[in-house]
Amino acid sequence: MKMKMALSLVAGANLILSGITFAAGAKTYQVTGTVVAATGSMVTVQKGAEKFEIDIDPATTKGSADLNVGAKVTVTYVMSATKVEASSTAAEPSSPNPTSSP
Repeated sequence: MKMKMALSLVAGANLILSGITFAAGAKTYQVTGTVVAATGSMVTVQKGAEKFEIDIDPATTKGSADLNVGAKVTVTYVMSATKVEASSTAAEPSSPNPTSSP
């Protein structure tokens, strides 16, 4: 009976911890600047000398209908890969050069 209880506790703890891991999700970033271009699927925000082009989905992105050139906005976004290609040869790991002693 104690063994079943212990296994149940371990399974429950595992379920809770895995849920916390998935809840963390991708890291979010923010950029605040002036809208220099806006289309139905993209917004370009200028912050200082840098321009950020960010794709948007108007159906799911809050406030995307209010994008007007010249407006100051804060865009919250996540970075996600659409494709990853590995090279055929692995890079040589760098190791420190041994120094020779006289």
